[in-house]
Amino acid sequence: MRLATCLLIVATLALAAGCGGSSEEPATAPAGDAGSTQGVRLAWERNPECEPPQGASRWGCSVGPYRCQGVVTGRGYSISCAKPGKSIAFRVPRD
Repeated sequence: MRLATCLLIVATLALAAGCGGSSEEPATAPAGDAGSTQGVRLAWERNPECEPPQGASRWGCSVGPYRCQGVVTGRGYSISCAKPGKSIAFRVPRD
């Protein structure tokens, strides 16, 4: 009985230690890094294809290797961009 309890505790701890984000990169990368949240956001803001269509509540566009989708919220836009192995999200406040 003690062995089963020990194994259960060890298995639980091993699973808990494996939990977390899928990216090993820091959440805030240097501003000049095109793959950073800041770099993707800047490219998104400069891309005319990423402007929301008139009256749309959701839309999408491409920014380099990322595919982005935007959603209108009460505070502005919520943007999420992804490419294989990495995703980025940011908010754009209303003017």
